[in-house]
Amino acid sequence: NCSFSCIPPMANLCYQSQDTCPARTEEIISMTKSICVFCGARMGNNSDFGQAALDLGYVIAKNEWRLVYGAGDVGLMGAVAEGAQISGAATFGVIPEHLMLREVGKRDLDNFIITDDMHSRKKLMFINSDAVVLLPGGVGSMEEFFEVLTWAQLKLHSRPIVVANIASYWQPMLDLIDHVITSGFADPSLRDLFSVAQTVGEIETTLRSALNTATV
Repeated sequence: NCSFSCIPPMANLCYQSQDTCPARTEEIISMTKSICVFCGARMGNNSDFGQAALDLGYVIAKNEWRLVYGAGDVGLMGAVAEGAQISGAATFGVIPEHLMLREVGKRDLDNFIITDDMHSRKKLMFINSDAVVLLPGGVGSMEEFFEVLTWAQLKLHSRPIVVANIASYWQPMLDLIDHVITSGFADPSLRDLFSVAQTVGEIETTLRSALNTATV
């Protein structure tokens, strides 16, 4: 059985790995770098969060990168997509069928993929990206971050991961990671597997350096 479908241009697709995933067509593989953004389906109670998401969309377009995200049109997901689309960035969205109504699946993306489950969504977003950015979000965003961080810890990938600590939102999580390290449950090298940015400008600088993208 197929684990996802794509509307349009592809339909009824299945994938097994990064190399065999039909969604990674030669056109997509040859594209410029793709940035996977994990973020909330809510706006949060600080206007800085929404502005950062919008600005990150602008930055993705300015650098001629592609946005890969959860395909929602609400909350910070909707804001980052709006910024990217308004500025002309290519977009690749992945959403599980059961969240189509709740997260308002954004069908006007360049690639809009519906999966059967959350795991397929996360895997497809990851294999179609070159870097990961974590904006403010809830437990779902944290789960996504910790999974890709765990994969990096296990040396399953070396993609750059950037935690966008907008308005110090993720500071308690960063403190928890430090606590895990000081308590002996992880090596200090765990902190080397991701970068922390306080502003969208710092995210851009970090990604340009990590992806060897020329200054624009």
